[in-house]
Amino acid sequence: MNAPLKANTLAAVLPRKRWFGWNEYTPTIILFLFPTIFFISVYVLWPIVSSFHLSLFQWNGITPTKEMVGLENWSRLARDDVFWKAFKNNLTVVVLSIAVQMPIGMALAMMLESAQRLFISKVFKTVYFFPMLMSSVAIGILWKYIYDPSFGLVNGFVREIGMQQWARSWLGDPELALYSVVGVICWQYTPFYMILFLAALTGISEDLRDAALIDGATERQYYTRIALPLVRGTVRVAMILSLVGSLKYFDLIWVMTEGGPSNASELMATYMYKKAFPSFQMGYGATVASLFFVIVMAISVSVFLLSRRFETEV
Repeated sequence: MNAPLKANTLAAVLPRKRWFGWNEYTPTIILFLFPTIFFISVYVLWPIVSSFHLSLFQWNGITPTKEMVGLENWSRLARDDVFWKAFKNNLTVVVLSIAVQMPIGMALAMMLESAQRLFISKVFKTVYFFPMLMSSVAIGILWKYIYDPSFGLVNGFVREIGMQQWARSWLGDPELALYSVVGVICWQYTPFYMILFLAALTGISEDLRDAALIDGATERQYYTRIALPLVRGTVRVAMILSLVGSLKYFDLIWVMTEGGPSNASELMATYMYKKAFPSFQMGYGATVASLFFVIVMAISVSVFLLSRRFETEV
C-alpha cells in the first residue's frame, strides 16, 4: 500500500520541478549566481527600497532622528513645477539624443564598413572614438571654454566669418543652454553607437554583399534593403541604451551648467542631487529619486516591449 502511494507522490512532485526548470544542475547554478544576486540585492535593490522608505520622512541627512510625514513629500512633488520642467528637459534630451546619435552613428559605421579594407578607415575609427576615451568632467570643462562668450572658439569662429550677430552666451542663455549641452552629449556618445553599429554591420556575411552586388544592387541599396533590416536588433538595443542614458544623465550637465540658468537645463538627476545634498532635504530628495526610478523604468520597459512587438510584426 505504501509503495504505490510513494510512487504517486513522486510523480506529482517531479513534473512540478520540471515545470520550474529544476534539474540536477540547478543547485550548482544557484551557487554560482549567489554572489551576483547578493551584490545586486545589497547595492541596487536595497537602495531602491530605502529611497521609497525615506520618501515618507523629513530628514536633513545629519540628525539621527527622522520626522514621519507620510505622503507629504509626494504631494509636494506633484505640485513642484521645477521637477516637471526637469522631466520635460529630460524628454527633450532623449528625443534629441536618439534623433542625432542614431543616424550619425549609423552613417559613420556604414562609411567605415564600406572602406574597411583601406588604411585610412583604421585611422578614422581611432579619431572618431577619442571623445569616448575622455571623462565627462574633462569634456564638460573643455566645452565650457569652447562655449565661453568672450574668448571661446565658437564665438571666435562666428566673428571671424563676419557673423557677429550669431555670437551668443551659449551656456548663459536660458533658450540655448540645454541645446548647447545636448550638442556636447551627442558629440561624446555618437562614437559609441558608431562602434556598436559597425560591429553589427561587420558581422553580416560577405556572401550577402557579393550576391547583392552581382544581382546589380548598389551600395546604397545593399545597406537600405539588406544590411539595415539585419541589424535592426542592434538598432533597438542602441535606442534603449540611449533612452535610458539620457533619462538618467547627470555629470556633464552638472559640470557645464549645474541645471541653470533659471533651471533651463535642469534634469531630474541634477534636481534630485540639489534637493538631497546642497539643500539637506534627504526625504524630498529620496522622493524625487523614487519617482525618477519609476519614470525611467516605465518608459524603458514600454519602449522595449513596443520595439519587440514592432520587430515581430515586421
